[in-house]
Amino acid sequence: MTPQQSQVVARLRSMLAAEPAVREVSMFGGRSLMVNEKMLVSVHKDGGLLVRVDGGQHEEVLGWPGAAQAEMGRGRSMGQGWIQVAAEAIVTDDQLAIWVRAAMEYNRKATGADQ
Repeated sequence: MTPQQSQVVARLRSMLAAEPAVREVSMFGGRSLMVNEKMLVSVHKDGGLLVRVDGGQHEEVLGWPGAAQAEMGRGRSMGQGWIQVAAEAIVTDDQLAIWVRAAMEYNRKATGADQ
């Protein structure tokens, strides 16, 4: 991992320490953190994130600082709920936590872990 990735992954490990089912895999060109066997976020080499959120929140979260539609290759949208977050937008733990909360909301809904 790059130093930028390592730093963000370490912060994410700390934030997710209370989650019972977390593992890391290489995916989407980065280090992905899986919760309940679903990708929560993937940390790119530059320290930016790929975040999976509820598709119903898609337009709202695109308005958050540093957010953009995620693409799989230039010009190929990943679709609703896939958000790219610039590294500059997650410099503080509070900024990163906003994205972790949004991703966890979707993760719990998608996996049934919220029941």
